Amino acid sequence: MALLSIFIAVLFLYSLVSGRLERTSLTAPIVFTLAGMLALLFLPELRDREGSPAVFLLLAEIGLVMLLFTDASRVDLRLLKDTRSLPARLLSTGMLLTLLLGALGALLVFPQLTIWEAGILAAILAPTDAGLGQAIVNSPRVPLPIRQALNVEAGLNDGLSVPFLLFFMGLAGAGGDSPRLARFIVEQLGGGVLIGIVFGYLGGWLLDLAQRKSWMAEPFQQLGLVAIPLFCIIASEAFGASMFIAAFVAGLAAQVSFKEAGRHASEFTEQWGQILNYSVFFLFGIMFMREWQDLKMLYILYAIVSLTIVRMLPVAVSLIGAGQNKPTILFMGWFGPRGLASIVLGLVYLESVAHQAAEPIIRLAVMATVFLSIFLHGFSTKPGIAIYARRVGGNDAESGRVDEL
Repeated sequence: MALLSIFIAVLFLYSLVSGRLERTSLTAPIVFTLAGMLALLFLPELRDREGSPAVFLLLAEIGLVMLLFTDASRVDLRLLKDTRSLPARLLSTGMLLTLLLGALGALLVFPQLTIWEAGILAAILAPTDAGLGQAIVNSPRVPLPIRQALNVEAGLNDGLSVPFLLFFMGLAGAGGDSPRLARFIVEQLGGGVLIGIVFGYLGGWLLDLAQRKSWMAEPFQQLGLVAIPLFCIIASEAFGASMFIAAFVAGLAAQVSFKEAGRHASEFTEQWGQILNYSVFFLFGIMFMREWQDLKMLYILYAIVSLTIVRMLPVAVSLIGAGQNKPTILFMGWFGPRGLASIVLGLVYLESVAHQAAEPIIRLAVMATVFLSIFLHGFSTKPGIAIYARRVGGNDAESGRVDEL
């Protein structure tokens, strides 16, 4: 209760000055991460590494489920039909190269990892966080196609990372047991897809029907939509499927049968979903403060490699032939922050393993990478936008025209 009280107090205080802070580089993830770190000064019992604030772990999982559903329900699928579009390039070639380079980097920095454990680490750190880059998405100084591409990428690559994570976890845990691996894939991946399709499409169809018949009051359209990913959680737990895959697929299916799904999901995220997201960063601050003394230079090295080479090189390769200039490629490459999705996927991994040799390596590498990203990307966002705008000065940012330099 004391921990929850601290979080509520920080949330209230942040709301009082949120408008002023938005004009600075002090982002909400930075504030709540620092608050979690400082919470240990008031609650020293949190230093016990065996103890876990269960309520926040649950909120973290619900937060990612809602994020996956919301992102999938509001993405414009037409942007992905053209394989030459920026989002399609980032989510195909860019995503696969990120996983490959992330795993290769892990094997080089941590040779004690197996190839599948390296894949686990790469998959956890593959998704980017739209929340950490919100200032970019909202800035009119950044050309519209660039903002749109980064936003769509962040909205979908978390959902795309989940199957890879589960697959690598299955390979790492199966130990050559093919039937066990096959059963794991069918239950986690296949079950999640099936649950997502059923609840997403059926729930969206019922909401659309109720709206057309004027059976439902306006405020309950949003609440009804939010119930769909919660149904996915319950069904996934009952059948041993992945709630994250179910939520992501449900978001895609819901917008097919209910055209207003994206709008209502966005409204929920803006009004209530942020509380769940902030709680994850608050939890991360507590966890980081408990572990920071174990962070050796190797973990910092991998974090730097992950945020630079592993992110920027795939972006550059995926944009070959896209007609983008060097400042744009560098800008898009750097602003691929790791945040909420990586934190929660890391927790999912930790909850599924029991004192495996690779567990502390993966845990600390993820923590180091996310921590650096929260602060480096947070503090570099506004200067980065200013520098980029000067380099592409004279371009029509609103129309999204980016001239070759």
